[in-house]
Amino acid sequence: MTGLWQVSGRSNLEWNESVHLDLAYIENWSLTRDIAILLRTIPAVITADGAY
Repeated sequence: MTGLWQVSGRSNLEWNESVHLDLAYIENWSLTRDIAILLRTIPAVITADGAY
């Protein structure tokens, strides 16, 4: 599975932004949010946005 920071810019994010997104994910977990992240994974992988 992917995470919120992976679909939100990956290596374009600062370390503290990645940590903030991980904490926000944990604090606000929901099945709906997981499904949204999974759907955002497809374009993130295809476009390689934020990948080195």
